[in-house]
Amino acid sequence: MIVVTGAAGFIGSCMVKKLNEAGHQNLVVVDEFSRADKNRNLEGKQIEQQIERSEFLHWFERNAEKVDFVYHLGARTDTTEKDKTIFDHLNVHYSKEIWNTCTEHQIPLVYASSAATYGLGEHGYDDRHDIVEQLQPLNPYGESKNEFDIWALAQEKTPPKWIGLKFFNVYGPNEYHKSRMASVIFHTCRQIKKTGGMKLFRSHNPNYKDGEQQRDFVYVKDVVDVCYFFQTDQPANGLYNLGTGTARTFWDLATNTFKAMGLTPNISFIDTPEDIRDTYQYFTEANMNKLREAGYQQPFHSLEAGIEDYVKNYLVEEKIW
Repeated sequence: MIVVTGAAGFIGSCMVKKLNEAGHQNLVVVDEFSRADKNRNLEGKQIEQQIERSEFLHWFERNAEKVDFVYHLGARTDTTEKDKTIFDHLNVHYSKEIWNTCTEHQIPLVYASSAATYGLGEHGYDDRHDIVEQLQPLNPYGESKNEFDIWALAQEKTPPKWIGLKFFNVYGPNEYHKSRMASVIFHTCRQIKKTGGMKLFRSHNPNYKDGEQQRDFVYVKDVVDVCYFFQTDQPANGLYNLGTGTARTFWDLATNTFKAMGLTPNISFIDTPEDIRDTYQYFTEANMNKLREAGYQQPFHSLEAGIEDYVKNYLVEEKIW
């Protein structure tokens, strides 16, 4: 069996789809299944068992010998949440329990880290292990992800294969439930449908003009392809960036969303909300050399191609993948 945590969420449900398409149906999916808008992401997918997040750790201890692989993609991902205890419980301690069971029973593990660990990029965006303890995340979410990365790297006993993937700005189908945390592409499409225009965050950094803040935007279909590569191939254990390697502006993102909808861009600006203004990343760009050197050679979607597929095939009619 293959376990996917966070399976009703955005990336997790896309991982389930990828595994189904690769011929895997013996899936154990783990999440909080109390929200109908999230559960919709699992409609039509082939799974063997569904387990509540609160019950999974006990189930895993009792059934570990039946598990062949774990994708630990579940986490609290709200970057505006300030309560550190929530992240300590869900992102750190829960992940340690999964790691320990995988280690004891020698089960390969792929888990979700984050580009939020890089903070303002003071040390660059290289997925080198020697800089992890120097990184300065900007919020409790990023701190929790970095804390677990540091812990994982310090362990003498590990799963036979373990990979921590530093997801950059992932976008794509099945993020309908994410509300404020959904991608700007999602919000652009919604705003266009409602008002005919899109309001981007104004820059509060003199080094960047309005709309020229840059992020490494990566399509979720590429993300799950990379995750599956780590199941089927044998690269070295450790942390890997997962972006495209090319930063693009929010202006590019919004204008391409209008284009995919067959419309002329109508973009204006609003102030960045104060609760995230001081912890806002104005630039991220993944160094992808380690993944390429590990043997992953598939091309990533360009921003234009990813947005076109996402908008035309999913967002316009709010379809899931």
